[in-house]
Amino acid sequence: MLTTRALRDYYKVVHNVGLCIALWDLKEIKDSFLFPGDGASHTVVHFRYVVFRPYMDEILVGKIKGSSKDGVQVSLGFFDDILIPSDALQHPSRFDEQEQLWVWLYEAEDEKHDLFMDIGEEIRFRVVDETFVDTTPTSPETGTEESDVLESDAKKVPYTLTGSISEPGLGLLSWWNS
Repeated sequence: MLTTRALRDYYKVVHNVGLCIALWDLKEIKDSFLFPGDGASHTVVHFRYVVFRPYMDEILVGKIKGSSKDGVQVSLGFFDDILIPSDALQHPSRFDEQEQLWVWLYEAEDEKHDLFMDIGEEIRFRVVDETFVDTTPTSPETGTEESDVLESDAKKVPYTLTGSISEPGLGLLSWWNS
C-alpha cells in the first residue's frame, strides 16, 4: 500500500489546469506513427483525468500542518501547499511565540477566550486565491552554475492555494461544535 507521501510523488501539476491525481478513462486511441531517426512510437490519445482545482470561494476542510508568523499551513492529505496568511485569520488573532501557534482572541459577553489553532486540528477555510508557477527547466544563464539553476527550480512550488478564515463559521471545526 502506498503512503500519502508516496502518492504525492505520482501526482503532477499541469500549469493553469491543476493537480492531476488519476487517469479516469481512455476515450480514443488513434494510429501510431514512427518517425525516421526516432526510436519512439507517437500516438494521439484522448483521455479524461481527475484534476484537483477548487473553485474560488469554495469551502474546504483540511488539517493544520504548521504555523509561522506568515500564517497557518494546511494539508488536505494529498495536497499540502495551502497557506492561510496572518491577515486572513479571525480578528483579532496573534502569534504565540512560545507555543509557535496562532491564537484567536475570542470575546463574547464580557468573556475572553484564547482559542489556539493546534497542529493536527481540522480547519474549515475558504479558497481565496491560487498561484501557478511555471517550473519547466530553464537554461543556465551566463555566470550561473548548472547546480544553482537546478536547486532554484527544485525549490519552486508549482501550485499553491491561499485560504481565509476571517468569517463566521470558518476556522477550527471545534470552535463551532456546540
